[in-house]
Amino acid sequence: MKRNTVLVLSILALLLTSSGTALAADKTSKYRVYQDDRILVETSDYSSAENYAKQYTSTHVEEISTRKWLWNNYPRYKMYQNGISSSAWEFATLDQAIREASNWGHASIRDLRSDGWVWNNYPQYRLYQGELTLDSWEFTTLAQAKAEGAKWGNVHIIDLRDHQWIWDNIPESSKGELRAGPKVYQVYQGKSTQDSWSFAYLEDAVREAAAWGNSSVVRSDKNNQTILSNEKIYKVYQYSSLLNAFLSLDDAIAYAKSFDHTRITKNDSPKDIWTNYPYYQVFQNDKWISDSSILPDAVNYALSFSNASIRLLDDSFKVWDNFRMLQFWGWNGSSNNDTIRAHVNNTVGLDVVSPTYFTLADASGTLTDTSNKDTVAWLKAQNVRVYPLINNQFDAALTTKFLANADAQKKFIQALVSKGAQLGVEGLNIDFESVAGKDRAPYTAFVKNLTAAAHAEGLKISIDLPRGSVKWNAQTAYDHEKLGETVDYIITMTYDQHWRSGPEAGSVAGLQWVEEGVQEFLSYGIPRDKLIMGIPFYVREWQIDESGQLVDNRALLMKDLPALIKSKKATQTWDDKFGQYRVEYEQDGNKRVFWLEDEATVKARIDIAKKYDLGGVAAWRLGYDSADLWKMMIQQK
Repeated sequence: MKRNTVLVLSILALLLTSSGTALAADKTSKYRVYQDDRILVETSDYSSAENYAKQYTSTHVEEISTRKWLWNNYPRYKMYQNGISSSAWEFATLDQAIREASNWGHASIRDLRSDGWVWNNYPQYRLYQGELTLDSWEFTTLAQAKAEGAKWGNVHIIDLRDHQWIWDNIPESSKGELRAGPKVYQVYQGKSTQDSWSFAYLEDAVREAAAWGNSSVVRSDKNNQTILSNEKIYKVYQYSSLLNAFLSLDDAIAYAKSFDHTRITKNDSPKDIWTNYPYYQVFQNDKWISDSSILPDAVNYALSFSNASIRLLDDSFKVWDNFRMLQFWGWNGSSNNDTIRAHVNNTVGLDVVSPTYFTLADASGTLTDTSNKDTVAWLKAQNVRVYPLINNQFDAALTTKFLANADAQKKFIQALVSKGAQLGVEGLNIDFESVAGKDRAPYTAFVKNLTAAAHAEGLKISIDLPRGSVKWNAQTAYDHEKLGETVDYIITMTYDQHWRSGPEAGSVAGLQWVEEGVQEFLSYGIPRDKLIMGIPFYVREWQIDESGQLVDNRALLMKDLPALIKSKKATQTWDDKFGQYRVEYEQDGNKRVFWLEDEATVKARIDIAKKYDLGGVAAWRLGYDSADLWKMMIQQK
């Protein structure tokens, strides 16, 4: 909330902005476009969302209120080479995938909505010339292997599925001569062998080895160099348990298909080369809980859990989550229906809105109520949570009398909580400012009683607290530590570092001052997710005469600053002290100076909230902002 020193300007702004809004088109965002788990944009109509999403890959459109997936362009097929892939090998159609895969050897294509492969060109045959072979002598068909073999003399073909010698062009006379030579080929099964497994001719050794599992052919005259291995290199696992091993990849796949959640590894491959694990893995925090081959189905399942995410099987890349995101709160500074609707329609990603509905009217506990149930119903329909603001007229004397009267407090609390429940709001926002330091204990007790009564009716309580300082907090009315233990949210009014009646010109919220304020609030032991950091959507312009004395000041709305800077031909100079641009121009013989608020400073403030993992940020106030600002903000959530 903002101090009453700018209430006149606030009312003026409302009068200026509310006119003519009743008949304005409803621009409330209903659809959100994501690229993986990153928000790109929100729109009020579905076609705009889909058209925007189509400009990018791996995008989807969600209905904001339900997070139901309405459209996506995630790839259907993915190509691998020896189990390794990349995002460049993802395709919408099988034909596209095959065209690319045909350019590579040891390639496979997976239908991501199914299990296993739908296409592969893993070799079935290999050509040898004696003991020698080439990488290019692998073939998917026997005809291809024979065609290459016809170009060479004394070559043979091995069927890679069972390592049988199935074809050669070696003359029989040459085979006879080779068999008459020294027996240099020895067959082993593991470490075992026998005299009858010694051969002079390679074909004979290969045929003998094929009759035994996990066998090999070695050159006994070359330190037992392995010429051919029948080791079962394709291992089938279910989860982490080894089920079986095979010489043939085809046999391994056929076996693995009999089970779910299986994968096949090859001795020399760093990745699983085949799997029937569903591609989309569902986690809660870092614990695996389920999986699915259909991405929207995985999302629907994950939605039933908090802190859930969906990760890709290949690399655990996160494509969706419902992790707690930064909340965006905004005060209206008004109870007017048209004004509130205009405020909300100007935003994207707004989570909580706080219309000014309730006031402590007098010391007897009378409640002034300007609420509108139709406005609340509309806000809820936009998926915006409502926390009406309650103020004390910023009257210290009135508040002291009220806090000294237990019956008045009881009356006020009962009326307030009852009305909140009737309206169906999520919570209430306490904005009691200018409370006397002597009322610290009674104010804390009042907040505790109000919170207890609200919780009993299912309502939450947020409270606005000045940034202040730990150095003198004990002398103020606001016991941050005890209040933090009591309420559901604390909103830090991290602005008015330099205020209207202050002694010197300066920023309303220098970035270092804001960050130090956050650190101080955390030092009170307030949970990070309870803390909502205030952001000013205004600046204070200071008028300084020739002698350097302050003459006057005024509040300026953030959305009006670009036009003002242009019209006044103002100069901008970076100010390290505040982390903002200092803007100056001359008018009526006096210097006018303010510290700029723009998208960059708002982003910097949001970055502070992220840095400290706060619950969110709160804008004072809605209506001071441009629609373009929210397009930037939504991407920072």
